[in-house]
Amino acid sequence: MSGRAVFVLVFLPFALGHYLSSLIRTVNATLAPQLMAALALSPAQLGLLTSAFFLAFALVQLPVGMALDRWGPARVQPPMLLLAALGALAFSGGRDFAQLLAARALIGLGLGGCFMSAVKAVSIWVAPARLPSVQGYLIAAGGLGAASATLPVRLALHYTDWRGLFVGLAAAAAALALLIRLVAPAAPPAASSAATATAPRPAGLAALREVLQHPAFREVAQLVLVPHMVFFGIQGLWISRWLTDVAGFSEAAVAYLLYLGMAAVIFGAIAVGMLTEWAGRRGVAPISVAAAGVALFIAVQLGFVCNWAPSYQLLSVIFTLVGTVTGIEYAIVAQSLPAALTGRGATCLNLLIFLGAFAVQAGFGLVVGCWRPDFLQHYPAQAYQVAFAVLVLLQLRGLLLFARRRWGAGAQSGKIDHQSGSPATSPPIAR
Repeated sequence: MSGRAVFVLVFLPFALGHYLSSLIRTVNATLAPQLMAALALSPAQLGLLTSAFFLAFALVQLPVGMALDRWGPARVQPPMLLLAALGALAFSGGRDFAQLLAARALIGLGLGGCFMSAVKAVSIWVAPARLPSVQGYLIAAGGLGAASATLPVRLALHYTDWRGLFVGLAAAAAALALLIRLVAPAAPPAASSAATATAPRPAGLAALREVLQHPAFREVAQLVLVPHMVFFGIQGLWISRWLTDVAGFSEAAVAYLLYLGMAAVIFGAIAVGMLTEWAGRRGVAPISVAAAGVALFIAVQLGFVCNWAPSYQLLSVIFTLVGTVTGIEYAIVAQSLPAALTGRGATCLNLLIFLGAFAVQAGFGLVVGCWRPDFLQHYPAQAYQVAFAVLVLLQLRGLLLFARRRWGAGAQSGKIDHQSGSPATSPPIAR
């Protein structure tokens, strides 16, 4: 197909799916005050309710990956979006914590294939050299969805309540399912035959084992996986609570700052894709770009640990801007794995990321809940400082291991070159 046809028939429909998924995943950050007031939720309960999306999303990843590799995104995505629409309707009618928890999990199941379907679709129709930029645009679409969950949702609440909002989201999911069913092309026969011409397609646990044992997957997971968990887990809920409890902003100010942060995701995702391609043309591997981004992301989180008061607003926006670098791992895996495993490779990443995001989001609430709130139900800055410090320590391990591997490889290469009498050169960097 022409580039215009790929954009209209492939990129745009699946990018809209990722947009909707990100909107629904993030909307509880804006709705938190209403949900806490309606159900008298504690921080731990709010974290569990919101993170149920991540747990259900994670559990469906491996079946979705196998389905994408077998039937393609055009056939897999529509029925899953209809399931998400059913979950959104159930959430709109929920009357207690248990009902909302079950409905939120059902939404997570239905939206579990949105980003992976998009990744699989562009990996079929877009040249590998262009994947970092195109996947950056996909992540930007998700950032636009997350931005829509802030100020636009707050404005919508002037005309309806959170229940009516979820009715509208259900209708949007059903309409998008119909759109993809009508316009998205099936994978060309050449793509499937090329993927299986040289070797039989791995299935089930064998495919999962091959993905997990692939050197590129292991390296990128060790470095970027935990930061990605932190980015999703904190950005989707606790940034808003931190802005309320520690920074002391009003609901309107928090919604505005969340909007700025989610808008920053759009620019950050596009910039990461362009920077990765630019660095690749100069011999710098994507994994090295990822390492630099992770180091900067950890440095930003140290601002939360130190309670950097000069600019709470800037800190919250920079967190989401820099955190977009974690999305680079999808491009690295898509470029590195065999074509028959790209769907399962991406969904395996999602499985680990969203299980971790569930643990981060729920665990962060448990840590914060160890302190007593004031009479306005605001938790002290110390509670958030301790919770962020735990996250920083978890992320540092992967970065230090990556640095040690690279330093050790460089030292070994220099030693060999010295013994052979040739000048030392930089070691090759595997993708």
